Amino acid sequence: MAESFLAKILERKRAEVARAKRVRPLSLADAGKRSRPPFGAALSGQRIALIAEIKRASPSKGDLNPDLDPGETAALYERAGAAALSVLTDHAFFKGELGDIEAVRAATTIPVLRKDFIIDRYQVVESVIAGASAVLLIAAALDDGVLEDLIGCCKEAGIECLVEVHGREELSRVQAAGASIIGVNSRDLVTFKVNPAIVFDLLPFVDPGRIVVAESGIREAAQVRALGEAGVHAVLVGETLVTAGDVGAKVRELFGG
Repeated sequence: MAESFLAKILERKRAEVARAKRVRPLSLADAGKRSRPPFGAALSGQRIALIAEIKRASPSKGDLNPDLDPGETAALYERAGAAALSVLTDHAFFKGELGDIEAVRAATTIPVLRKDFIIDRYQVVESVIAGASAVLLIAAALDDGVLEDLIGCCKEAGIECLVEVHGREELSRVQAAGASIIGVNSRDLVTFKVNPAIVFDLLPFVDPGRIVVAESGIREAAQVRALGEAGVHAVLVGETLVTAGDVGAKVRELFGG
């Protein structure tokens, strides 16, 4: 069922991108040279870093914080100590907008990751123009040729990419394709269940020099501590933060003050 769900998302995304191309044709030349804070470097400090997510809803949980103001929330995250921000821009399933990135960039100084179903170079150019420092690429949604092309496109455009994997086979693929920032998503795309052990299982197979980000299901300080001790560079936290009454207190709780 969930395989068809991912297929449904990608089918819709292809139609969205085709329509956007007709309405507003773009090429890499339109992106120009834009200054933006580096994403990978922000995750490479001595302690585990936080990528705090702007997310109004999710396919598995429905509405999380539908009235969330992206700029205001991003400013709260930065003040709380986030190293970078993740912004969901898919509208159909997450109630996001590309304009949310522009609002976040206007309100903060830290790097922004565009989190969406990126399948085409056009979306990379959109991301650069909006002000993103990086984009998410999902290995399960891309064949090897497209994955390599999009990683290359990001380099040409002067932004980085967080390449998401869910298992060892995908990890091998993305490392062969040249990914330098690897996100391990503990949420199974088929069942939507979270298995935190996946991150620890894959770490021994990550090539030296790669930045590792743990994604999904991070709710407690003990998880963050264990991931940091295991060698994970950053955690991406969304639902736990957007549903918290006090963002600063929740960040302090997760990261030990």
